[in-house]
Amino acid sequence: MKVFCTGVTGYIGGSLAAALIAAGHEVSGLVRSTAMADKVRALGIVPVTGTLDDTGILEDAAEGAEVVVNAANADHEAAAWALLRALEGSGKTFIHTSGSSIVGTQSAGHAVGDIYDEETPFTPSPARAARVALNKFILAHKSKGLRPIVICPSLIYGLGLGIKEHSMQVPWLLDLARKQGAAKHYGPGENIWSNVHIGDLVKLYGLALESAPAGAFYYAENGENSMKEICEAINAMLGFDGASKPMSLEEASKVWGAGAAQNTMGSNSRVRAVRARAELGWNPIARPLLDEIEHGCYRMAP
Repeated sequence: MKVFCTGVTGYIGGSLAAALIAAGHEVSGLVRSTAMADKVRALGIVPVTGTLDDTGILEDAAEGAEVVVNAANADHEAAAWALLRALEGSGKTFIHTSGSSIVGTQSAGHAVGDIYDEETPFTPSPARAARVALNKFILAHKSKGLRPIVICPSLIYGLGLGIKEHSMQVPWLLDLARKQGAAKHYGPGENIWSNVHIGDLVKLYGLALESAPAGAFYYAENGENSMKEICEAINAMLGFDGASKPMSLEEASKVWGAGAAQNTMGSNSRVRAVRARAELGWNPIARPLLDEIEHGCYRMAP
């Protein structure tokens, strides 16, 4: 099939594009520059030069594809709207990438017990209300002659398959630990995030492409850990003595920015991928996050 994908120079989109090409699909992808066009072309991706703000370019690319995947920005409304406009009435598939921070609870690094599956109602934080509204808007287009699907990953780990090899949270913690000689978390680090390996996540996209019904929403997770557990694993991997260390909001904000500190590094986001397992037969098999830190790609990460 012909697939147009945004985010092919990123972690999720690049990994998905590589997997789709390996499976025999023809993939085109949005890139910002000639330099990036050359890089993705070397991977077998047909570059489409433009940005998420170039709605005409997005519409043309979507019209020329059989499947469209938005893996660039979970919050860019104009890009999503443009892609949906181009696909209305076509019967084509549109897969949008969200993120499990939609159920995130700001807790300054303290644990919160709430756990969500696809049927659990929730009220998003003000920081994620627009993202939730966009997800609903996309899924509502099942009544407009296309097959919309939303995939909502939790914390993603593991070595990517494309140009960008690493995601965000774990590399952020690893980089800080190397700079300061100890792994650090915001507050006590008891806050918990569900997580999923990039290889398992890519498999979920493939299964959704094959058989997900129109209007389907899927969480993606295969385990969970607290930030303190992740930091302790980083300390052990780097050979640092002693426990991980807490940071204040002011300290964490200087490192990651206030928004990321509160909504990502100090929040809880605990989800269960019930629907993906039951409906698509998704069976994640990658080693758990803490094992990946101990034995996997982060040992060699810069």
